[in-house]
Amino acid sequence: MRILTVLGARPQFIKASPLSLALRQQHQEVLVHTGQHYDYGMSDVFFEELGILPPDYHLGVGSGPHGAQTGAMLEAIEEVLQKERPHLVIVYGDTNSTLAGALAAAKLHIPVAHVEAGLRSFNRAMPEEINRVLTDHLSTWLFVPSAAASDQLAAESLRTGVHIVGDIMYDALLVQRARAESRASLVDQFHLHAKQFYLATIHRPENTDDRNRLAAIFQGFEALDKPVVLPLHPRTSKMLRQFKIQPGQNVKCLEPVGYLDMLKLQCQAACVLTDSGGVQKEAYYLRVPCVTLRRETEWIETVAAGWNVVCGTDPIRIVETVQRMAQCPAAHSDLYGDGTAAQKIVQILEAGRP
Repeated sequence: MRILTVLGARPQFIKASPLSLALRQQHQEVLVHTGQHYDYGMSDVFFEELGILPPDYHLGVGSGPHGAQTGAMLEAIEEVLQKERPHLVIVYGDTNSTLAGALAAAKLHIPVAHVEAGLRSFNRAMPEEINRVLTDHLSTWLFVPSAAASDQLAAESLRTGVHIVGDIMYDALLVQRARAESRASLVDQFHLHAKQFYLATIHRPENTDDRNRLAAIFQGFEALDKPVVLPLHPRTSKMLRQFKIQPGQNVKCLEPVGYLDMLKLQCQAACVLTDSGGVQKEAYYLRVPCVTLRRETEWIETVAAGWNVVCGTDPIRIVETVQRMAQCPAAHSDLYGDGTAAQKIVQILEAGRP
């Protein structure tokens, strides 16, 4: 088969690494990078660390308003599809790159496979939620990480082509964890010790683009009983400067880090505070308590299991929740499969029918 894969953002590079390796054993993969994440710390380092071959096409779209960015991607991906004529297109997750790839393929009557389908936050104010819903309804194959995601698609009358394969990010973590744990720790420069700091990530517009929410998060960080290590997303860094918010002495800011360094930091953290979907899952896999700095989460199973709490951005509640999460339940089940999602996806695609 000739398969075209569309990627554009950091989480998608992680998700693509195990599936790209599995596909290329017997099939031809054409890799398209939209350029949604384009600097070294958010893009190139992931290709290098995860062993992903350089993209066949780099569209260089970059950042911008959602409509303009998605439109530029759509036009450029359509040209590539017309040239390459793949048998199918694979998209991942919920970014503008995901929607642009699915829409361009669907309009050219090329089947779409959506990896990480069926997730819902039920918050239509999130651009990611719009991207998820539309991509699912455009796709021929819907590869879901859990039974809950499958049930959600059924509730939307999407039953054909739905396959519960587990979480592709778990595949990547199992492959890379030993390499990550062998690395020197970035926290050494701050003279911290394992389980004596918290790790935070903030990048979603609902937090970064709202001055009050962003300020409240940092107030909460400053009031915590342990230092907070924060790899700064470029958007977060920009908005801190724009809003003139100065992180306090309890917050240790880093430049964006690669996948392996991020796993190492998560392994060593006493608790993770994040608005990232992928980091919530990784924290669960690594058995690290997680506090989600949002009003909702797509990864509802981690909350039900007691390892994740949806906290919002109130500083008092952040502190109370982190203290409460100091002890997580001993029970820890395989919520999202056994780490063989890539193999299952390849087998299903090779069967040639939804």
